[in-house]
Amino acid sequence: MKTRLLGNLEVSEIGFGTMSFASTYGASPSEEEAIAVIRGAFDNGVTFFDTAEVYGPFTNEVLVGKALAPIRNQVVIATKFGFGVDFETGERKGLNSRPEHVRLAVEKSLGRLNVEVIDLLYQHRVDPDVPIEDVAGVVKELIAEGKVKHFGLSEAAASTIRRAHGVQPVTAIQSEYSLWTREPEPEILPLCEELGIGFVPWSPLGAGFLTGKVDPATAFDASDFRAGSPRFTKDAMSANQSLVDLIQEFAAEKGATPAQVALAWLLGRKPWIVPIPGTRRLERVVENVGAAAFALSSEEVTELDKRSAAIKVMGARLPEAVLLYSYR
Repeated sequence: MKTRLLGNLEVSEIGFGTMSFASTYGASPSEEEAIAVIRGAFDNGVTFFDTAEVYGPFTNEVLVGKALAPIRNQVVIATKFGFGVDFETGERKGLNSRPEHVRLAVEKSLGRLNVEVIDLLYQHRVDPDVPIEDVAGVVKELIAEGKVKHFGLSEAAASTIRRAHGVQPVTAIQSEYSLWTREPEPEILPLCEELGIGFVPWSPLGAGFLTGKVDPATAFDASDFRAGSPRFTKDAMSANQSLVDLIQEFAAEKGATPAQVALAWLLGRKPWIVPIPGTRRLERVVENVGAAAFALSSEEVTELDKRSAAIKVMGARLPEAVLLYSYR
């Protein structure tokens, strides 16, 4: 697989998000199964793996650390801090990016991942009670101490990104971005281009909806986050099917799958965009990686842009309580 640069951090042009192994989509698979998929992703060219302390909490970092231990020097591991997680019980209470908490979170993540340095450390969500300059400052110190290599922000507003970048250069921004979630386009993507920051779309396949394998007849387990997501009500899925139909039209023309078209569209938007699709199945990893093997022409990207933007998506991308944490 080809590589791309997030700032000056070189990664595979398609990464792998590991959150799905942390009961987000129902009961977690066995550790053995999960490790096989993560290592299978590497075998198929992926060198960029994404996790977070809050996935689990904690268990996902341990899993990723075990899976990547034999190939540690050949991969880039990203993790995140920022929620008020009790390090003893795992209970989550709001946000906490106070410098002393960040330092402790990093020490804990280093231990769970079983690594000496975190390649890319994101603030998971912006804490309105802590100036972003203080957060960037403590990460700058951690970089100087050799515990972190690169700094990132997740779901941050443009003004916040600019302020943070003034203290410690930001390597990557991670926010939800896909053919049905276009919020980063007006401000975040132009700022990334201006400042030389990479962009990492999470949920680039719309939590599975854009693959065409989820429809109004799909029954979600109560523990699957989609069961409570506004975009995954039966009415919303029925209303949004026209977007999937459009993607399937392009897929048929290209001899590809809808997932591959959705990922290729992101790759075609900017050379510093690196999507991180997640899956529990190795065959889906292979399918997703296949998006890097063909390209949409600039004309096709523009056409898909225009036609998809004309489709009004029904339903908020996340529950209201979760959206409160975004774009601060």
